[in-house]
Amino acid sequence: MIANKEAEQSVIGTILLEGDLIKDVTLRGDHFTDARHRLIYETMRKIDEAGESVNLVTVTTELNKRINQVGGVSYLSALAQSIPTTANVKQHQRLVMEAYRNRKTKEEAGRYISDPNGESLDTLMNRLEAYRSESLVEEEATTYDTLVEIANDMITPPAEGMTGFATGYKEVDDMTGGSQRGDLIILAGRPSMGKTAFALNLAAHHCQQQGSVHLFSLEMGRKSLLQRMLSAQGDINGQKWRSMNFSSTDYENCLTAMGKVASWQLHIHEHQQTVEGIRACVRESIRKTEETKPMIIIDYLQLMSPSGRYERRDLEIGAITRQLKLLARERNVPVILLSQLSRGVEQRKDKRPVMADLRESGNIEQDADVIGFLYREDYYNRHSEEKDEVEFSISKQRNGPVGNVRLQFRKEYGKFVELPIEEGELIG
Repeated sequence: MIANKEAEQSVIGTILLEGDLIKDVTLRGDHFTDARHRLIYETMRKIDEAGESVNLVTVTTELNKRINQVGGVSYLSALAQSIPTTANVKQHQRLVMEAYRNRKTKEEAGRYISDPNGESLDTLMNRLEAYRSESLVEEEATTYDTLVEIANDMITPPAEGMTGFATGYKEVDDMTGGSQRGDLIILAGRPSMGKTAFALNLAAHHCQQQGSVHLFSLEMGRKSLLQRMLSAQGDINGQKWRSMNFSSTDYENCLTAMGKVASWQLHIHEHQQTVEGIRACVRESIRKTEETKPMIIIDYLQLMSPSGRYERRDLEIGAITRQLKLLARERNVPVILLSQLSRGVEQRKDKRPVMADLRESGNIEQDADVIGFLYREDYYNRHSEEKDEVEFSISKQRNGPVGNVRLQFRKEYGKFVELPIEEGELIG
């Protein structure tokens, strides 16, 4: 339905009956399809903004000579008298907004059909998402409601013993409580530190716990990603995918791993480069399959495209991370975003990354809830005693401690595993 005349009449009639309710209505004049209703509503807004009471008399007076354009005093009186209760104004407002959204969607789709190119598609997706967000008219939870929710959380703790999704690494989970819903989590490192491999390990563990993962890969194709996951699951040397020189044990392990991966709720997306496209993919999938434990992983930030035009790259990055944070909160899912580091880290004697090494770092630091870095000493020093060890350094955590966890990286399999407890102590 692209027009809901009855809902428009109900909203206006309710305000005429109880003028103070206009302060609870968030509609604009252009949300109404009927020109009469638009004029009446804008007149009521003008009266309220002037500090006067909104009622049949003040509206009629303000309309003055334009009263006949809205059907006369008799139409205004009929609207007010048709309202049995003012309790449904929020519901009727929602119906007006839904009709407005449907109307605008139809208009934008028509514009796209007349000029179907890449830029107009991005514009269409951006505007549709804006209309969708604008049409959300939700009841605000009260402080009491939220306190009750907190009390219930304390009485019935989560079965996994943590508030977020388990990562598969106990020390990481002890520090973070798992990957938290609504969080934007940055996973950063220089090339060859294992960012993609670590992200795939997180995805695999989440799928094994009956979660669903939406993996948006802007650099690697679906086939290459699945080969890497099969290597990690089946202990198959990743170099063998180049030569295809597999042993009989490799074949057996690979088939077993394929059986596992095929049963996962793993969705790999190769062609979405904007936040709007990612949002649309995730929303549609969650709606269709009713996923209860979704997670989003994006590889990686610097390959994403902004929706609009910006003067500088740091402003583009800021817009992207801000939108991804909003997406995490809107869908109530953790968003794990991989990011590159600037080359400046290579110029220092101590090459352990810090937040200032994030490319276009200011906005990333501001929007992220958690920032973790991967660092391998043996990448820079082949004679290091810390062979195959990786430091996972949590340098920012909005609601928890920071510190380092040491993991072992089995490069040939693309697999991260925990070190023995005596070697993997937390470093403050």
